[in-house]
Amino acid sequence: MTSTVRTALTGLISLLCLTYGMAATSNARKVDASHSSLKIRVYKTGFFSSFAHNHEIDAPIESGEVKESGSPSVELHVDARKMRVLDPEVSQDTRAKIQETMLGPQVLDADHVPEIRFQSTKVEPKGSDHWVVHGNLVLHGKDRPIVVEVTLKDERYRGSVTFKQTDFGITPVTVAGGTVKVKDEVKIEFEIALMK
Repeated sequence: MTSTVRTALTGLISLLCLTYGMAATSNARKVDASHSSLKIRVYKTGFFSSFAHNHEIDAPIESGEVKESGSPSVELHVDARKMRVLDPEVSQDTRAKIQETMLGPQVLDADHVPEIRFQSTKVEPKGSDHWVVHGNLVLHGKDRPIVVEVTLKDERYRGSVTFKQTDFGITPVTVAGGTVKVKDEVKIEFEIALMK
């Protein structure tokens, strides 16, 4: 074996060992999507809002990971095309129309911008099992900073965050000449379990 080949092999082995070592010590754990939930709540407003209803939307987590030690971080991915309107108090036809509006170009435009992603930039501990997580939310093709309060209970990370649709280029839906509409503010509630 020539010295050049030996040097190349030694370098490759060192690189593989380093890469393995980094992966082994990263402490990143995958999100258990089947045991996690992410709900979006959109509330009614307007003069005739008593004739309307609030919306509850299921946004299944596609993938994600949480690094719990060292430099803590979190990353979550949702496919907007898989979001589903729950609204149990309305008929199936009404629910289908709300679903179509939500995914269509008037709101999420999910066929053109399906990616919803959160990536933390800073995690601040705020006592036992409590953090303030700063990060960027990508929604509707827009990237905006948000801040989320997170707690850990029964091996699940829980929290919520409120933001404005207009910050992400989404105009809140109005009907009946604006007498019934949804609020600009949207609330996301989540419960995240990690793979064992």
